[in-house]
Amino acid sequence: MLFDLETLTAQEAYKVLSALIVPRPIAWITSLSPEGVRNAAPYSFFNMMGPNPPTVAIGLMPAEGRLKDSARNILETAEFVVNLVDEANAAAMNETCIDAPPDVDELALAGLETAESRSVLPPRIASAPVSLECRMLTSLVTGPLQTIVIGRVLCAHIADRYVLDAGRCYIDTVGLSLIGRMHGSGGYVRSTDRFQMERPTWAARQEATG
Repeated sequence: MLFDLETLTAQEAYKVLSALIVPRPIAWITSLSPEGVRNAAPYSFFNMMGPNPPTVAIGLMPAEGRLKDSARNILETAEFVVNLVDEANAAAMNETCIDAPPDVDELALAGLETAESRSVLPPRIASAPVSLECRMLTSLVTGPLQTIVIGRVLCAHIADRYVLDAGRCYIDTVGLSLIGRMHGSGGYVRSTDRFQMERPTWAARQEATG
């Protein structure tokens, strides 16, 4: 069946695409308003975009005809922290989804402790296994209040128990127990069911076929 996204409403397009593009990593973003109010919220329109410079992309969508607090904070201050979400933090992450007024501190609401960042003002979530300090490189408006933010990753905080070999940058990815976003209003997935495939090379293919 063909779905012509040019003819669908924004909500219909969201339902189709979010049901298909799964699982999605979750950026649990902490930010500060220009007045210093802390904010935390999860975003699953998120991924790594390249290593030179190290960059991530965040898709920011409006809520009820206005920018969400995280989006406004990032666009006004150009700083944010991407905290990755493990199973142990799933409930707290979900708590920060709440549609609280702009002056509410979701970190306090969810009972989360924070740690000071090194290069940006927004704090890190202390219990997160990974926190990426980011500064906005650029932003692109793709629709009414819909914006893609490209952030440069300045540094990565990784809990010591997940660093296998710091010199060779080997990380225990499996041990992180990160969760991903699925379809529907509350669908998530664990990262415990995996399989391995070696990437093919043309040289090996030529050798095998003579």
